Amino acid sequence: MSEKRDLLAIGHTALDYIIQVNEFPLPNSSTTINNMRTFYGGAAANVAVVASSLGLESSLVSAVGGDFSGSEYQKQLENLKINIKDMIMVDDDKTPTAFVLTDANHDQIFYFYWGAATRFKESPVPVDAIADVQAVHLATGDPTYNLKCGEFARQEGKIISFDPGQDLHMYSSPDLLNVLKTCDILFGNHHEIGRILGSINMDIDQLRDYGPSIVVETRGRNGSVIYSDNKIDIDAVERYPTDPTGAGDSYRAGFLKSYLEGESLEYCGKLASAVSSFIVEAEGCQTNIPTIDMAIERMLTI
Repeated sequence: MSEKRDLLAIGHTALDYIIQVNEFPLPNSSTTINNMRTFYGGAAANVAVVASSLGLESSLVSAVGGDFSGSEYQKQLENLKINIKDMIMVDDDKTPTAFVLTDANHDQIFYFYWGAATRFKESPVPVDAIADVQAVHLATGDPTYNLKCGEFARQEGKIISFDPGQDLHMYSSPDLLNVLKTCDILFGNHHEIGRILGSINMDIDQLRDYGPSIVVETRGRNGSVIYSDNKIDIDAVERYPTDPTGAGDSYRAGFLKSYLEGESLEYCGKLASAVSSFIVEAEGCQTNIPTIDMAIERMLTI
């Protein structure tokens, strides 16, 4: 094992309110909430937590509020031995909070309160945290901060993955081009990859020539596609989706776990698919995380 930690996730740590409804309301109307529970989340934290559970030594840099210090969430991250010493602490604001509404068709609408994360833009690059890892994952968060971190990580020769997720709308076309130029792997669902290509006016091949040599497109129950020198189709692991929230983040963690260990891209996709299948079986992004042995056993069924 290298003396360096394996993976640094940069982006949101958040509280998730997972809300189940039969259907989304129309404007100026209402709907009944069938169930609502609070869970630990945030895309960067989800990646760090799942990656740690799979055996990677993980670090996390997020902007969190005064309510995070001494919280059960902080204790859980510390118990998982995730390095959080470089977290951006904003005592006079709240930790970011997500309200995730899921309807009977498993479609989702997200509302996100940034809170302390508005301070990302003015925060310095976590130089020591980046220097201490093999790979940096740029998750949902401020485009300016992600670009600063990506550029420094590139200078340091790190493996860089990028997943703008639900914050994609915050990236202008120049923002996207600048961040994509720094990264090796781009993750996104099929909607997000389509919007990225449209925004920068490129196709997959042009994108891979420009920046990330690997583009991973997740397609929910239709599996995923890995674009590299060859196009690799990965089947989904069919499980009843109690709650799809966090499936994408866990896929990224599973993929990066395998990738950093030198596995083939097909293996990376299959393990990632297996990992994400556990997450959808329970409510919450960090609720039903498998061990690496559990994930491998399920992967062999693909």
